[in-house]
Amino acid sequence: MTCIAVIDFETTGLSPTMGDRATEVAIVLVEDGQVVDRFQSLMNAGLHIPAFITSLTGITNAMVAAAPAAESVMRDASRFVGSAPMVAHNASFDRRFWQAELTRAGEAAMQPFACTMLVARRLYPQAPSHKLGVLVDYHRLPRAGRAHRAMADAEMAASLLGQIQNDLRTRHRVAKADHGVLMALQRCAKPAVGTLMARYAG
Repeated sequence: MTCIAVIDFETTGLSPTMGDRATEVAIVLVEDGQVVDRFQSLMNAGLHIPAFITSLTGITNAMVAAAPAAESVMRDASRFVGSAPMVAHNASFDRRFWQAELTRAGEAAMQPFACTMLVARRLYPQAPSHKLGVLVDYHRLPRAGRAHRAMADAEMAASLLGQIQNDLRTRHRVAKADHGVLMALQRCAKPAVGTLMARYAG
């Protein structure tokens, strides 16, 4: 099975189009359901972190002032990921920052993103919500540290990905629960999920 890069950003706000920047990135490489490598770094984008963001993440202005420049971190992150397809929880958020920060660093951002939140909505409609922490608790997966820190959230998203892939294989008889299946499933309308799963069944 192809290696998948599970990513999480902490940021100064909701969107790079509103001038927000990344303050931390973490990436977990997963192969055959096992974590095979990790990358994590704070980054200094030269932007003030609002107090309410610090209260949420614990990342302070002093911490990022001592961190490497964002462009340097992102070039390292790009090399770490290589051509691996990517996964994030609420991937539209992380994809925007991945693309914006790599563009600033002069790097291409060609990797396809699958979203564990969208896939979980298709597979687990009965879950009390589809926030990452709620899904982790719902499946009794291990908590990986403080929420809203990049590595902890990336680790939990990787655990959720493993649960999703296992359920696709065991409950839905999907022969190869790879990134392509995740991409197809997240685009699928809920009533058509059964038909889609039958198409991928081994």
